[in-house]
Amino acid sequence: MDLPRALYVPTDDGYEATALTIGPWDPGLQHAGPPAALLAREVERTGGIEGGQAVRLAYDILGPVPVGPVTVRASVVRPGRRIELVEAVLSGADERPLMRLTAWRMRVREDGVVPPPAVAAHPAPAGPEESRQEDAGFFATDVAYHRALDWRFAAGSFNSPGPATAWTSPRCELVEGEPITALEHLLVMTDAASGISAALDWTRATFANVDLTVALHRPPRGDWLGMDATTVLGDTGAGQCFAVLFDAEGPVGRSAQALFVEPR
Repeated sequence: MDLPRALYVPTDDGYEATALTIGPWDPGLQHAGPPAALLAREVERTGGIEGGQAVRLAYDILGPVPVGPVTVRASVVRPGRRIELVEAVLSGADERPLMRLTAWRMRVREDGVVPPPAVAAHPAPAGPEESRQEDAGFFATDVAYHRALDWRFAAGSFNSPGPATAWTSPRCELVEGEPITALEHLLVMTDAASGISAALDWTRATFANVDLTVALHRPPRGDWLGMDATTVLGDTGAGQCFAVLFDAEGPVGRSAQALFVEPR
């Protein structure tokens, strides 16, 4: 199968989304993972702390993002030599804001003054080599978001309800001509936490997230990243998805998504 080389192709004033950004709800709309990664890329490029690390990325999804041209703008809201807050906004062809990210970034210490903190233990999943490769069966088009990553399931499944633990490795670049970074890969992946841990039948209900929050205690590293995700539904049409995020060395942080649930 011939796939696009990247999720986005640079243009004179922004980016053109490729078919690899197509989401599960409508073939004309993007999955939120790729634009989340594009916003994180802009934050890293705009931040004033060279080599700093993102410790919290909070996304608001203001509207569905069409598969087509997008622009991204970023600014430093709270500058600092040790800590900074950066905001980035993604807009469509009509310049209406569709996604917004606020990210706290911190200076990295490598001099050993601050010892590594104790991290709550999380059961180590089977590695990607021992995990089951799987493709999602609910996308309307064959070339879509689910092809952007190589998915390996240590537990659970794309195609049946319940909690799931999955590893991913990139099959493409984020922006054509640039190697994808581990942080960008993490953001492409993490918005799918509510998809791999779906609590409802995709054909009978929608459960789109209105936000995504990622909290990191260290940067992700390596080609394989993963998440252990669980979705919890309330009885009033809302839900929450929580995931532990990890790489081959262990946990790197957690994510949360608020879900709007309704029948199809």
